Amino acid sequence: MTGRLRVASYNIHACVGADGRCDPARIAAVLREIDADVIGLQEVDARPGETDTAMQMHYLAAALGLHGIAGPTLHRFGGHYYGNALLTRRPVLEVRHIDLTVYSREPRAALDVDLDIDGSPVRVIVTHLGLLPGERRRQVRRLLDRLGGNGSELVVLCGDINEWFAIGRPLRWLHARLGRTDGVATFPAVFPVFALDRIWVHPRGRMAGLTAHASPEARLASDHLPVLADLRL
Repeated sequence: MTGRLRVASYNIHACVGADGRCDPARIAAVLREIDADVIGLQEVDARPGETDTAMQMHYLAAALGLHGIAGPTLHRFGGHYYGNALLTRRPVLEVRHIDLTVYSREPRAALDVDLDIDGSPVRVIVTHLGLLPGERRRQVRRLLDRLGGNGSELVVLCGDINEWFAIGRPLRWLHARLGRTDGVATFPAVFPVFALDRIWVHPRGRMAGLTAHASPEARLASDHLPVLADLRL
């Protein structure tokens, strides 16, 4: 494998921006600015509607010419409702779903995908963890249990981890398993203070750079900024 791969993680807040307006076109504009090969999305509204715009994942995938994979966590009659998604321009080898729901809390999950990157498998996991500390601890332990070897040379875990404390146990456990990754402030988008959105790359030495994308469009389009990682292949 040669060259580089750009991975992004972005909580799009159902395409509702800082002005309270739902505008998928603004999210698409931010994603064009990023120009990532692989994009993990959270809080994607995938309700069926009269137009493709009502199904945000399909709209964004079509707008960028990418392949979209849905990872719904909330369902309702007639179709998927809400959850995670993966957009990619690379071939998809296999798709798995990991249930991370804890007790009667809001349903949570991870989208676990193997991609073909220049002839080699790369595992990408997209998730959005819960709001309570105990909930996140259980979810991270469940994720770590599923991170056994699957033949992938490279593993990427990305998402809205919802961990407000830099020394919290979920972050410490993930750093220990995947290698320490820097926290870059992504929330709230208009004046980011908290590093809620994270990307881990294993082996850690494959990470060439990590940054938050803080363009004027990104500060308006959602309540989170996207986080970007450039990987050495």
